[in-house]
Amino acid sequence: MTPKTTGATPADDPTPPQRTKPEINKVTAEDITESLKAGFSDFLARPFMSGFFGLFYAVFGILLVWCLVWLGKIWMIIPAIVGFPLVAPFAAAGLYEMSRRLQKGESFGWSEILTVMANQRKREMGWMAFVTLFILWVWFYQFRTVLVIVLQHSSFSDFDGFVNIVFFTSEGWIFLAIGTCVGAFLSAVLFSVTVVAMPILLDREMDFVSAMLVSVGVVKENPVVMLTWAAIVAITMLLSLVPAFLGLIFTLPILGHTTWHLYQRAVTPVEEGTLPPSA
Repeated sequence: MTPKTTGATPADDPTPPQRTKPEINKVTAEDITESLKAGFSDFLARPFMSGFFGLFYAVFGILLVWCLVWLGKIWMIIPAIVGFPLVAPFAAAGLYEMSRRLQKGESFGWSEILTVMANQRKREMGWMAFVTLFILWVWFYQFRTVLVIVLQHSSFSDFDGFVNIVFFTSEGWIFLAIGTCVGAFLSAVLFSVTVVAMPILLDREMDFVSAMLVSVGVVKENPVVMLTWAAIVAITMLLSLVPAFLGLIFTLPILGHTTWHLYQRAVTPVEEGTLPPSA
């Protein structure tokens, strides 16, 4: 006698749902322009909250330089000032969340934004911070190595003396040329792996390696446009450091908001209802 079978299937499928790979779009110079307009609009929508993140970043920069002077690490001031903007994408996490909520017309206050930022430690953003800080450490290490090799016979006890040696001697020019090339390479690497990785990790569930691969894919798909955006960010950030870092109060929030909108144009947005819980 043939055993009776019901043909029923299990109610729950043990196979985890497959995550679709984000679709990378072509972007143009117009996308940068429109993203800048949207970023400036987000800044004007919440100027005090946005400015707070810029102020915090500026104060941190001032304290960093002061500590280096106090510790007598004069040689570290230049790499610190140059490398300081490299960690801006991580510092702008709160700005990305503000733009996300403004884009969706959601109301929010300090508690919602700060809670989302605090919750990132439970997700993949922490690993991206590690990647950023590791590349920053490599930058400091190579700077010191080149300094020792090229300027080994020079001595400087204060910042003015260091500047005079670096900018007004032949050895200093060689040091600057080598340091600039290495720094440009590290900056290009960091920009490529983070330009959309930070906002994408805030926006959806994804491991940090996949997020970096998507970010590199965006740069590879749009090399000229993304290089233009990198130049805009670099020049704006460096000019903002001139007035004792205070320019960052305005430029960092605007660039942070703009990065969110550029990410939205470069990577196909997630469908409604698929966003991960942020709070």
